[in-house]
Amino acid sequence: MDEQRRRDVLSAVGPRLRELRRRRSLTLADLAEQTGVNESTLSRLESGSRKPTLELLLPLAELYDVPLDQLVGAPRTGDPRIHLRPVNRNGMTYVPLSHPGGVQAHKLLIPPKPEREPEREPELRTHGGFEWLYVLAGRLRLILGDQSLVLKAGEAAEFDTHVPHWLGADGDQTVELLVLFGHQGERAHLKVRTT
Repeated sequence: MDEQRRRDVLSAVGPRLRELRRRRSLTLADLAEQTGVNESTLSRLESGSRKPTLELLLPLAELYDVPLDQLVGAPRTGDPRIHLRPVNRNGMTYVPLSHPGGVQAHKLLIPPKPEREPEREPELRTHGGFEWLYVLAGRLRLILGDQSLVLKAGEAAEFDTHVPHWLGADGDQTVELLVLFGHQGERAHLKVRTT
């Protein structure tokens, strides 16, 4: 990286930090209390009068739950591909499509129930967060509280995962889903541009 590019990257850190803080509705005093970094130092860091150091940026990256390179706007280096490692859980295959932190993206494959398996009542589960799903192929049976829904390819749903829920294949075809899961308060929002 040439010297000018390095200066440009470093000068953009302060405004980026200020924006992250404001998006989370935090004051400098709140931030100082949560990170242990002096309020005056944080103010100078955001204004650009203090150069960012690893000691200052690490607690901020941890608090904001963003990778350090994203925090400073460092250019991507190396192989940009995400190496997917599928996980099998409860008969379903989860393929992670994102790195840990923030909203998580997965491709989910749910095979149909084997014909010889006895019919059982689905076991509804709850956990913290929000889930957004989009059916890519097949038919999904979604039980959400007292509701039982069938979604087909091209349909989407979003729900609070504190509500008891269950996902399964409806029919004899594997269901393929794109699933976004966010921690408490993080929801998927679609923004539509008008022409």
